[in-house]
Amino acid sequence: MWFLYQLAMAAGLGVAAPVLLARRGRHYLPTLPARLGRLPEARGTRPLWLHAASVGEAGVAATLARALPPDLDLVVTTVTPTGQAAATRLFEPLAAGGRSVVVTYLPFDLGLLVRRFLDRYAPRALVLFESELWPLLLRDCRRRSIPVGVLNARISDRSYGRMKRAGRLYRRFLLDPLGRLGAQSPQDEERLLSLGARPARTSLTGNLKFDTPEPVPVAGLEKALRNLAAERPILVAGSTMPGEEPIVLDAFEQLDREALLILAPRHPERFDDVWREVEERSLPGMRRSGIPGARAHEPASASPPEIVLLDSLGELASIYRLASVAFIGGTLVPTGGHNPIEAARFGVPVIVGPSMENFRRIARDLEVADGVTLAADGEALTEAWRRFLDHPREATEQGRRGLAIVDRNRGAVERSVELLSELVDLD
Repeated sequence: MWFLYQLAMAAGLGVAAPVLLARRGRHYLPTLPARLGRLPEARGTRPLWLHAASVGEAGVAATLARALPPDLDLVVTTVTPTGQAAATRLFEPLAAGGRSVVVTYLPFDLGLLVRRFLDRYAPRALVLFESELWPLLLRDCRRRSIPVGVLNARISDRSYGRMKRAGRLYRRFLLDPLGRLGAQSPQDEERLLSLGARPARTSLTGNLKFDTPEPVPVAGLEKALRNLAAERPILVAGSTMPGEEPIVLDAFEQLDREALLILAPRHPERFDDVWREVEERSLPGMRRSGIPGARAHEPASASPPEIVLLDSLGELASIYRLASVAFIGGTLVPTGGHNPIEAARFGVPVIVGPSMENFRRIARDLEVADGVTLAADGEALTEAWRRFLDHPREATEQGRRGLAIVDRNRGAVERSVELLSELVDLD
């Protein structure tokens, strides 16, 4: 059976590789050497292995790591280059503090590659975040008596349907090997139990994203953006997805208010395409990389910019503190949405579209507290922007309510460390 699984995995990679390389080659090519076994040298002794698939999980992993013993060595893996860049940046201060930290990519779920990784680093335990489970990796950890836990576990609506259909196979190969499960929300805990997770191993620990520290301002960037705004209000549209930028730009053009829009697409390989969209509209704009001191990109015109394209990695979370209003991307197109906490933590009024399946609990809590504004489409987004700009007191009040929800939900780090200490010796 395991031979057939690896055969199917290899065949799937063979079929998907040409498509991925053609569409997103610049994004995925840098991941291949490490995922195929060209690994960095091991450092430290008996490291704890933290797997954070992408940017959001890397932030969660770093939040947990700060609460762990300072002499505990770490191996951190990601799947995407953006996640790798985020993990490298977030874990650098921890490495500077004296502990050994190796950041690399997760191997493909093939026996030889997984064994090579485990031989190289010999982790004391593996901690997965959210929902990424690989059957062969879990099997080989079990065979080597490497404990495995999942923290910040969540089950999306779409995933839950697939897992229910898998039935006993899901329980046997993906849940039974897990020593501990820490769920984000009561719904996630209920779903895990209904899928066959063992009650004695499953706990409600809360969402670690509420405990992430406030991002450090990017040196000089925030001042430069305020100068570009020239006392105009700043609107931030963060983590936008394909098909969403035209909606956001249409909404902005209909606003009829003086404002600066900071537009931050989710994926870096799309920066050039989104910039072309801005240029085609003849909107005065500038790329973040064109701000003095960065790589040269000339402004679209000599006029003060109405739009700044944030073509950079790791800066959006900090930029939210500048916003008069924040729109959370991935919500006006059916992709499940992105994390509204990053903006709400600054007391910024938050607007989201109808697609918030990936953050259902957070969105519901914010909605119940009147700490978020729902916009069904681009026209509603224009109206929401206009209302907040015309009524700053209303904007301040909604931002205050959103911040109260963030503060109320803190504490997941302590509960997660306690659960992890039941799984493995952290000393």
